[in-house]
Amino acid sequence: MSLYHPLAQLGFDPVYQAVLLAALLLFLSGWLVRRQIAATQGGVVPDEGVTVRNALELIVEGLSHLARDNMGPDWRRWFPFVGTIFFFILISNLLGLVPGVGGATANVNTTTAWAIISFALYNYVGIRTHGWKYIKQFLGPIPALAWFFLLLEPPLHLARILTLSVRLLANMFADHTVVSVWLLLVPFAIPAVFMGLGLIVAVLQAFVFALLTMVYIGLAVEEAH
Repeated sequence: MSLYHPLAQLGFDPVYQAVLLAALLLFLSGWLVRRQIAATQGGVVPDEGVTVRNALELIVEGLSHLARDNMGPDWRRWFPFVGTIFFFILISNLLGLVPGVGGATANVNTTTAWAIISFALYNYVGIRTHGWKYIKQFLGPIPALAWFFLLLEPPLHLARILTLSVRLLANMFADHTVVSVWLLLVPFAIPAVFMGLGLIVAVLQAFVFALLTMVYIGLAVEEAH
């Protein structure tokens, strides 16, 4: 039986439950780290061993280096958005590996929603940076062919929503399906191997989604042509 089954019987869609669970875990992790940092010397002395705080700080540090390299000088303004996207997708991906739970990223509605958010974010950043001169990137480098590029470029940008959504959905749905099938067919040894591979896929897909969002933001803040 799925964790979401009781509330699903009452009409509360499992996808919404999975989204709320991922959001709750994200807020809880943030609260725990904030509480530790607020303690005496909490922001100075790191924790001993492997803790939630150490793991999160390591991930944030790595993402911040990528953001600085890809998002331009104003990267700090937009990094919290990208970080939120990464951690939500990561938590949802990992929940999908837990038998009887399931993650929201195996549903097309969730992946499409995050793809639209990413699309809206980088275009907002571009418009905020350049004003309405931002539209010049849709007109191409040759004024005489501006009409042609205006027909070509918007669909290519909109296609980014599809590629972001389908890439994440296909990988997570396939990964979770394989793990579920092996759990039903054989004992623990073989499923453990696929769950290990699934863990790698979960982290990698969250990273790819966040990295592409950074790249798109970086392209949006470049000088308009």
